[in-house]
Amino acid sequence: MTETSGRAPEASTGLSPATRDRIRRSKELYPSARSAVLPALWAVQDELGYLSPEGLAEVASELNLVASEVEAVSTFYSMYFQHQPGRHLIQVCRNVSCGLRGADLLLSHLESSLGVEDGQTTPDGVFTLEGTVECLGSCGGGPMIQVDRYSYENLDFERADQLLDEIRARGSKSGGVARNA
Repeated sequence: MTETSGRAPEASTGLSPATRDRIRRSKELYPSARSAVLPALWAVQDELGYLSPEGLAEVASELNLVASEVEAVSTFYSMYFQHQPGRHLIQVCRNVSCGLRGADLLLSHLESSLGVEDGQTTPDGVFTLEGTVECLGSCGGGPMIQVDRYSYENLDFERADQLLDEIRARGSKSGGVARNA
């Protein structure tokens, strides 16, 4: 492939052989390479923590797709990061059920408590706050957040602050009710 062909150039991002193999295996699971974009992006993000431009180029190359197609998918979904997030990702569900139970107020409280705005990472690199998530699948327990793919339901300001203090004190993964893990 060449730059003039519209395909991604053959370039190594430093992805591990295991990640490149995972991308190739994803491609084999589907009748169309386009169908493998999401799992291929997960493979890169699982290794790097985010989707680097080089990682996107490698996905395009491995799947034999135009780089802009892969980039478009990576920026459409809120679950993929274009920049290195903090050690812990906080996602605030903003769908109608959580919204009716105070999700917007909870997001404002978290912004104030953490000293960041939606989409930002705390200066110490511990938390990234993502408040533009549409539905996290817990409509009966709103307002809810996910931290590191673990769900916490029926939150008020005090419980949210307590939860973040506990996570910060542990210094590693959050450990809650597993969802999407």
